[in-house]
Amino acid sequence: MSLEERVRRLEDLDEIRRLDATYCRLLDSGDWDGLVALFAPDGEFRGLDRVRGHGELRRFFGALAEGGLSAFWHHVTNLEITVDGDRAQVRSALWQPCVQDGVPHVAAGSYHDHLVRIAGQWRYASKQVAFDYFTPLAQGWDHGRFALESAKQTYGALR
Repeated sequence: MSLEERVRRLEDLDEIRRLDATYCRLLDSGDWDGLVALFAPDGEFRGLDRVRGHGELRRFFGALAEGGLSAFWHHVTNLEITVDGDRAQVRSALWQPCVQDGVPHVAAGSYHDHLVRIAGQWRYASKQVAFDYFTPLAQGWDHGRFALESAKQTYGALR
């Protein structure tokens, strides 16, 4: 691999890490338009629901609070990134304290993302979340504990 190819790879890895960090920040701050812009025009989100395209993504993310999720803090770690030209795959771990229907919850799981480079920028072609647990903090946590039915439906989806 040439020096130029190695530098390009390192730049891609850094941009993809920043994309995930930006995703978490925009999601947690409720910047739905900024969040949706991180997806390809026909990009999709799977988990809790399955939505495709900027219009559906905007409606889905904007309705999270209406479904009782009034606050959340996404922490994504352990990114495993594979880049192949203008496409990439990312697997990462998720830890998410949140407030559901006024009750503190804790959730954890993983993301499996497919990315595409569009006009020089990495964007999500598909972002899939699968939860290991999503439960009230006071009840403790363990694999397979769910208080949120839509999160329960994702259990084991990425294994």
